Amino acid sequence: MGAKAPLPINRGEASGDPTKARLIPRHVAVVMDGNGRWAQARGKARIQGHRRGVETARQLTSLCGRAGVEYLTLFAFSSENWKRPLEEVRFLSQLLISSLENEIPRLQENQIQLNVIGDFRPFGHKVEELIARARDQTLSNTAMTLTIALNYGGRWDLTKAVRELATACEERRMTASEIDESTLSQTLSTGNLPDPDLFIRTGGEIRLSNFLLWQLAYTELFFTDNLWPDFGEAQFEQALDAYKRRQRRFGQTGEQVTT
Repeated sequence: MGAKAPLPINRGEASGDPTKARLIPRHVAVVMDGNGRWAQARGKARIQGHRRGVETARQLTSLCGRAGVEYLTLFAFSSENWKRPLEEVRFLSQLLISSLENEIPRLQENQIQLNVIGDFRPFGHKVEELIARARDQTLSNTAMTLTIALNYGGRWDLTKAVRELATACEERRMTASEIDESTLSQTLSTGNLPDPDLFIRTGGEIRLSNFLLWQLAYTELFFTDNLWPDFGEAQFEQALDAYKRRQRRFGQTGEQVTT
């Protein structure tokens, strides 16, 4: 079964040894939590918080680019978010469309490649077309890869990958003995991305919420009480500082990693 083609290596040195010290995370994954609560605390409609959250996402993308982060993955809409009030879901859909239409020139200007993961078909044909167009127009950009997780769930991702592998076995394109961690990783929707080095969640909640469950196995976790619209440069620096203080051992001893 063929592996997905790797995305281009952008900036910074990527080591084949995951234990090699790296001061700046190569891949940052973010759960952008707290938009609605931010708006409600200011007497505004929840949708105003989502609009402000787009500006914060734009700022973080710029900050990551300046810091030398090669991959940024943002959890924009989970498979569970359909349970929210209908008005809010409709607004999020429209916000998604306007963002896709308006952000392509900015992505091009900053040489950012756009990647979208998840089952975005429920958003409609127009969204599918906009995603395809944005992907095509930014495909050759090499400064950074921005991945948007849209109608995404970690369990959905694993289930889809297992089903694909089972189908490959049934069709005799591979055998069960050929399935290992690497094969499964490559079959996930993030198969062409390195696993995240740093996970950030805003909003005060301390959980993964079904985001990149397999991929975050050895990721350094950073939680903050700041609501997403309040997450700025100072908070990002705090997350980077926390990451720099971590010793990533991947099962080894501290002495082995130091050596």
